[in-house]
Amino acid sequence: MRPGLVIFDCDGVLVDTERLGNQRLAQVLTEAGFPISYEDCRRTFVGKPMAAVQAHVEATGVMLGADFVQRWNDGLPELFKDGLDPIPHVEGAVRALAAAGLPFCVASSGQLPKMRLTLGLTGLLPFFEHAMFSVSMVARGKPFPDLFLHAAKVMGHAPETCVVVEDSVAGVTAARAAGMRALAYAGDPEAEREGLAKAGGELFDDMRELPRLIGIA
Repeated sequence: MRPGLVIFDCDGVLVDTERLGNQRLAQVLTEAGFPISYEDCRRTFVGKPMAAVQAHVEATGVMLGADFVQRWNDGLPELFKDGLDPIPHVEGAVRALAAAGLPFCVASSGQLPKMRLTLGLTGLLPFFEHAMFSVSMVARGKPFPDLFLHAAKVMGHAPETCVVVEDSVAGVTAARAAGMRALAYAGDPEAEREGLAKAGGELFDDMRELPRLIGIA
């Protein structure tokens, strides 16, 4: 059934930031006294807001500083200075939604400036600048449903008519908690396929499949 609204996650769904971001995060946390590998960093933190990362680390007694999130955000332009790629074939999928007149938006655990940066670097910002939702707009980030419910409310759609496109277990968990269908993109070789499926995600590996999955092709 064709949905009323498609809600995209940003990192790992629209823009290919997960490897760079988690390599850097693992380095930063290790240097701060919280040793963690790139693989464990992805497994533990993908899809969650940086404030949740900080809370997780500081619960172990390693203090990151009151300005940790701001310092992280300030370092993103340097991290992505050599450019970013969009997720393969996602622009074509987004264009198909637009051509079909199907409303869509982006709802991310990142801050709005980060979304503008990464979507801008990949040429996707014009498709989403009309409807961008950040974790900063709600009380709780993923895996809680607050962000997706907020996006649906603002866009004027009931949760049960929405489809979420996610790549993280936290994001799929949030979508299902919101009463929304969750399409789990697992095209990344390091995707947590088992975890995504257990959380209630419908796995797919190629963004060219998306129009068919949401009933417009």
